[in-house]
Amino acid sequence: MPRHRPRARQTVRFCRVRSVAEAVDELSRWGTEGRILAGGTDVMPQYLRGEQSPAVLIDISGIDGLGGISDVGGVTSIGALVTMRRLATASLIALRHPALSQAAAAVGAWQTQTVATLGGNICTAAATADTLPALLIADAQLTLVSKSGRRRIGLEDFLAGSGATALRPTELLRAVELEPLGERSSEGYLKVARRSAMDLAVVGLALRLDVAPSGVIDGVRIAMCGGDQSAHRVSAAESALLGTRLSDDPGAFGEVGAVLADAVGSAALPEAQYRRRVLPGLFDRLARRCAGEIAGAGA
Repeated sequence: MPRHRPRARQTVRFCRVRSVAEAVDELSRWGTEGRILAGGTDVMPQYLRGEQSPAVLIDISGIDGLGGISDVGGVTSIGALVTMRRLATASLIALRHPALSQAAAAVGAWQTQTVATLGGNICTAAATADTLPALLIADAQLTLVSKSGRRRIGLEDFLAGSGATALRPTELLRAVELEPLGERSSEGYLKVARRSAMDLAVVGLALRLDVAPSGVIDGVRIAMCGGDQSAHRVSAAESALLGTRLSDDPGAFGEVGAVLADAVGSAALPEAQYRRRVLPGLFDRLARRCAGEIAGAGA
């Protein structure tokens, strides 16, 4: 029986840049033939499998200024080269964006977390990307740069389907800005994977709740990942929870869970059926946890 031979890969050039200006120069030069290399946890496996055939890999890992986490006028700014491990352990992220901290800690094993970058997770836009739901509930705004200048775009508009984005071939993601939690707010991220939390998400769910002093939920953001589409907000589920009281019958959480299950769609594939089954319970756990944190903070 003839042995399968892997498809031959074309020779790829390697270019290391030391500044954003150098990076955008190379992107402008190579266009669609260039590919950014940061942590390499997605790009290199795709290249080795023959799924990507760039003429040049542009290594941006040595650029100073893309690895910071800071407060900028009350907004959290995160550089594109910040790693998952840094997000999972940074005190500012744990305080202001616990869902992102939890999501970053769920991205593979620690070996992956030490090199995988936030920018790579965003620009790869995999349907299973853990950080994307957490970023969506924080109203993430992206700063993209090119030789022609810079532009800002919301993450919700940036994502264009599983593996697809609005990133232009000559653009580089420089930073992400996030809206921190409010005083009477809580958020979190949970996922279900096939074997362990380190596996790719079958379904991942992020929730942010804002509660008025009266106990009325006056702000809700729900986002999920998994399946055959990129991470997205679920407005129908948000509307179902908005305006209810935190102390009301917990059955309201079950209703929202049912709406989330419907959002998976009608696909008959076993994995889609499984997502529909687990989503109500996953949301119930997450909502109760967030509600308990808000109630405890107000006690």
